[in-house]
Amino acid sequence: MKKQLIQVDPWSYLKDFTSARIALGRTGGSLLTDDWLDFKLAHAKARDAVHYEFDSAGLVEELGGITEAVLLLESQVKNRADYLRRPDLGRCLDKASKELLQQHDKPADVVFIVSDGLSALAVHSHVKELLSILVPKIEQEKWSISPIVIVRFARVAIEDEIGALMGAKMAVMLIGERPGLGSSDSLGAYLVHKPVVGNTDANRNCVSNIRPAGLTYEKAAETIFHLLTEAKKQQLSGVLLKDNRNLLGGAS
Repeated sequence: MKKQLIQVDPWSYLKDFTSARIALGRTGGSLLTDDWLDFKLAHAKARDAVHYEFDSAGLVEELGGITEAVLLLESQVKNRADYLRRPDLGRCLDKASKELLQQHDKPADVVFIVSDGLSALAVHSHVKELLSILVPKIEQEKWSISPIVIVRFARVAIEDEIGALMGAKMAVMLIGERPGLGSSDSLGAYLVHKPVVGNTDANRNCVSNIRPAGLTYEKAAETIFHLLTEAKKQQLSGVLLKDNRNLLGGAS
């Protein structure tokens, strides 16, 4: 009786270096059972991340020790279903939040805004660790920092309205990114110079995939701080602001 030889995919060794789905086996025209079940699990984790409950009050307590004050605001979205259906409402503050910020009379160099976005899991897992590294870098430069703003059910563009109302020169939005099939807890940072309602994504710089298995907290804080420094120096952000540190032989 002949022994059946097991054919090893020549790409299999690459699995040690990436979480991407590569070198998947086949049985006939279908995936192997283990690979199929792994895919279904990843899909379920991504769906769960989108609907993960955002504990905004708990986050206020967590971040309270990083800056002097934390503000809790609301967008015009009041539930997860509307957040997914009406992105336009997630870009605007509700009436009470607007009125609260209109009383803010202490303009600052930068304001940090935190929202659940499409993965509250990412926010609860990574925001405190990231800000604990990033805020001291900014304080060391003697920049003024507005109270951290936490706003539920927000889209990235809400940073323009918040930044403008608070008189901040720059705004940084920390938000849970759309979950992928290999990363349900990815945090994104979107920074803009001179926040004003009407800005487009071309005015923003994005630092993506912030998590221990992606861009580490230290590297992310270093990159965000570099971009903020250059934005302040050049008085711009977005497509005109490049991170050229590698080209110049700087940090990797």
